[in-house]
Order: sequence, then C-alpha cells, then structure tokens
Amino acid sequence: MLNQIVLVGRIKEMPIVKETTAGNKVANLLVEVDRNFRNSLGEYEKDLIMCTLWRGVAESTIQVCEVGALIGIKGRLVANSFETKEQKPFYYCEVVAEKVSFLQPKS
Repeated sequence: MLNQIVLVGRIKEMPIVKETTAGNKVANLLVEVDRNFRNSLGEYEKDLIMCTLWRGVAESTIQVCEVGALIGIKGRLVANSFETKEQKPFYYCEVVAEKVSFLQPKS
C-alpha cells in the first residue's frame, strides 16, 4: 500500500510554529498550487492546500521560508472525521509534510 503526495507551489501565508502539550512543535503552512488545466476563461485556477509540519520540518521551514517562495512538499494524506453539533459526521483531509524543499533562492 502507498500513501504519498507531492506538491509544488508557493507559500501563501507564513506558518506559525506552536507547541503541543506534549512539547512537540507543529506549524500549518498554506500552499497555493496551480492546476494543470485552464478553466472556461482560459485561466489557470489555483488550489489552496493546508499542510501540517511537525518537529524538525516545522522548525527548519520557518527559518528559511517567505511568502511567495516556490517550494516542493513530499508527504502523506491523512483522513480525519468528527461529529458536528447536529450529530452528523464531517470528513476532511490534510497533508502531513515529511520533507519540504525550497526550489528558489530566498530574495
């Protein structure tokens, strides 16, 4: 079995490193990824994808990232769910980054 995802896109917002109650560092990174096809107006649309960075990946990314930087992310897709106030299940996915590569030098 295989659960692997690769994204190439631009940093949309600066991540903020937080610490869990267990002392682990975690950050959420919003990445803007171009779709590989044009819409009916001939424009490329973009997807905004939230990626979770843990421990050393979070710390090292914070040190060198900036908004607009082109990055590559290798990671895995994690499916989660919870019950809403109305007792209905809500399903969502997140990307957990295992490696972040900076594809252009810092300005």
